[in-house]
Amino acid sequence: MSKNIEKWDFIHNTAANAIWKPGLREIFDYRDLGINKGTNGDYIAHIIKANGKELKDDVKEWHMHECDFQFVLVLNGWATFEYEGEGLKTIRKGDAINQKPMIAHREIACSKDFEVLEIVAPANFKTKIVNKPN
Repeated sequence: MSKNIEKWDFIHNTAANAIWKPGLREIFDYRDLGINKGTNGDYIAHIIKANGKELKDDVKEWHMHECDFQFVLVLNGWATFEYEGEGLKTIRKGDAINQKPMIAHREIACSKDFEVLEIVAPANFKTKIVNKPN
């Protein structure tokens, strides 16, 4: 268990009061589920959904997230990613991924209705562009 667990707060984030904001990627909107605040930054949980924009952004390039944990559950639609050492993977509604820390990857394509629940630790993880893996 986290050594900070005694500092965590109970959070009830209601769908009726959901606030969608821009985030890491311009083509998605993000709904913070309050886990960042509730765990004092140990984790972040958000729902990410396609917003209809079709801009090219850096996350379509090879990149990695500087984090200790990253879990993704597809709530709707599909997306195809390429992962270092794993090849192409298409994730669809109901699929889940435990994305190992520091794995280089890139998005190839996603459906217009793509939506995921993502949980990451720590909450303030960084994303950096990397060279294409060998």
